[in-house]
This record gives sequence, C-alpha cells and structure tokens, in this order.
Amino acid sequence: MYLLLRLSVLRCTSPVLRSLNSSPPGSRLHALRTFNSILWYNLPQKWPLFKLQMELTGLSNIGRKPINSTIESWRHSCANSECTLHQLSPYIGKLKSSIARDLILAFSNTGDLVADTFSGSGTIPLEAFLNGRNVFASDISPYSRILTEGKLFAPPNYEEAIRKAEKLIKLSQKMPHPDLRKVPKWVRAFFHPNTLKEAINFASVAKQPGNEFFLACFLGILHHQRPGFLSYPSSHLVPYLRDKKYPREQFPQLYDYRELKPRLFAKIKRAYKRISQDSSAKAIFRKSAIQHLTFPTKIDCFITSPPYMNALDYSRDNRLRIWFIDPTRNLFSDNATSRKSLFIASMANLAQKLNYSLKRNGHCILIIGEEVSRSFNAHPSKIVEELFSDLIPSLKLIYSFTDKIPDIRRSRKDCRGIKTERFLIFQRQ
Repeated sequence: MYLLLRLSVLRCTSPVLRSLNSSPPGSRLHALRTFNSILWYNLPQKWPLFKLQMELTGLSNIGRKPINSTIESWRHSCANSECTLHQLSPYIGKLKSSIARDLILAFSNTGDLVADTFSGSGTIPLEAFLNGRNVFASDISPYSRILTEGKLFAPPNYEEAIRKAEKLIKLSQKMPHPDLRKVPKWVRAFFHPNTLKEAINFASVAKQPGNEFFLACFLGILHHQRPGFLSYPSSHLVPYLRDKKYPREQFPQLYDYRELKPRLFAKIKRAYKRISQDSSAKAIFRKSAIQHLTFPTKIDCFITSPPYMNALDYSRDNRLRIWFIDPTRNLFSDNATSRKSLFIASMANLAQKLNYSLKRNGHCILIIGEEVSRSFNAHPSKIVEELFSDLIPSLKLIYSFTDKIPDIRRSRKDCRGIKTERFLIFQRQ
C-alpha cells in the first residue's frame, strides 16, 4: 500500500521532480519545498519522507550521501580545512564547523535568515554568514558575545587588522600601570607581573565597542604552556596551572616575561590563514537571556545547541577569560546548565517564541547534549521533544539521530556527564 501511494505521489509531482533535477542549486530548495508540501499530505510516515528528501537534494553532504555516511564524516577533524576565524579562542562544548555547515546547507537557502539563540562560540552564526545566510544570534554569556561578534565582524583583511591592532597596542601602552594588589590572587598566579600589566591594559582598551575581534584574539592566547601564549604553563581550554608537570626550577624559561604585542600579532596572522568574507549577508547579535530576547518576526531556519543541562559550568570553566572581560562578574553564578528547572524554562521560552517566528515549512534543528545520570528520569532531548510537541503543535519532528561526542571535544577526558548529542530536526507545517 505504501509503495503504491509513494508511486502515485511521484507521478503526480513529476513536474516538480523534473524541475528539481534540471534547476540550478540555488532554486532547488523551492522545488523541494513544493514537493515536500505535497508529500506531507500524502505520507504520514516521517522517516520515508526525510530519506526521500535526502536522496533528492544536492544541497549538502547530507543530500549527496546517506545520513550514516555524513555522520561518520563528522568524526574527522576539520581544523585544517575550516575558516580559521573559528579558531580565535577555545570554547567548551564547541560544535564542529563541519556539522554546522552541513546542517545549514541542507535546511536553508542563500538569503534565508538563520537564527541561533545559544550561539556559544559563534560556530553556527559564522558558518551561516559565510554561506550567504543572514544571521540572528544571541547568548547571555559575555564570552560568547565577544567570540560571536569577533568572528562575524572581523576586519575585512589581515592588513587592516594589523593596523587596528597597532593602534590598540599604542593606546594600551599610554595607560598607567594597573595596581596588581587589586587583582585577585588566583589571577596573578597565572602571569609574570609585567605580562599581567600589559594584558590588563590591553583588555581595557579592547573592550571598547567595535574591538571584539581583537579581544577574542587576546583571549585566545591568554593561557597555555606554549611560548606563543601569555601565561605560565597551564591548560588551554580550562585554566589550570601545570606547575607540577613544569616545575619552575626545571623550566625557568617558561616563567619569564612574555610580551603581548608579538604574540597578539602572530595570533591575528593565524586567524587570517583561511578566511573568506565575500558574503553579502547581514548579521545581528544580541546579548540576552532567552526569556528577555525579542525574536525576528520571520525565521527561515533555526539551528542551536543549548547549554548542556546540569553538566558544565561555563562561567567556572571560562573564568580567567571572563575575568579579563568583566572583573566584577560573579564567576560562579547560577546559569541554564546548573539546574534542570532552568533548562526546562529556557526550552519552554524558546518554543513559545519560535511558535510566532518560525516560517511555515521552516526547519528547527536542536542539538541536545545527552546526560547519563540516575538523578533524572528522562534524557534532555526527550524533555525538549515533549515541550515542543505541547507548545508548538504545528512543529513536527521529521528526523532524529544520536552522535557520539569524541574525547577530543571534551574539557576533561574522564568527563562522564555528556556522552552523546541528540539531533532533533523539526519542520513547521
């Protein structure tokens, strides 16, 4: 019965299929959406529709090969092929750019508005922008704001970036030396005193509006044990001193003064190693909690990876970088990852606002970290599915799958909280 129904649908939509095969890639999505609108009213089963959609489109890797093959390709590193703006500064739980790119190309078209209200490191907004999509991004984290705006609004070329960086360095050098006695002891422990003075003054200058790219580059070289970084030997992602592995007595050179300027300029050069900013798309960022955020009226595609529920403390794990952004901030305040109730409230607010903003036939893709914990009676993705089903009846789950998170993407190799990410792909009916 299903086969006969499918064949009848294919016959009645043959002009659509012919236009799909003969049209250039830019117009295929319109034909595909027309075909989808017909198919949705004839096929109640979601997986055959999604599989057929994937077979017919040539929009992305997802469309050109089976979904399992695409997921397998996500396991490989993209560090040597992605736009190097993605590598301005590390971020815990960062989504791989290849995943973001495949999802954007598969479920949106050039000129569409792609939104991400938990932008984190800015991976999804940057990939959307680079691929000709207009961008609406937001996040409550000050570190996220710096990274996302720094990537979206970077200087157009390396030469311009160096000129602006030179001006910022000169401005910071004219400032009086800060009183290090007012700096928290745990911050002073990471730096040579002269390096710390330079870092504090440069951060003060770079925090002015329009300098987000330079502040992001600075935060990216803040701590590590390598010579190109500013701190004493420490870890790169989460700030922990490595003085036991590198004792001062055995490695005195690692505790010498490290000048900021040459390291910052080297970082900027690396940021422009692979970069293309020919996009004519527009981008907007808003620093806001989801509860207080005003959504655009018409969103074509919504893609986001919400904070892991009750598994990571982003303020604590980014504490050194956040201190340079805002020394007065409470680094251990509660946030959406710390309590199940806050996670649910954030997802409920998101659903309510998408109900008024997501266009008909538009897609919503949520990437949810799955927590293995005996204290919860449901996985976070299940909670989100139920919320969206109740609050947005017209949003249908057309496909979902699970992707294992490799250890290289973890902040701690023995982390037992988040093991997989669940991809939920909805479409507005």
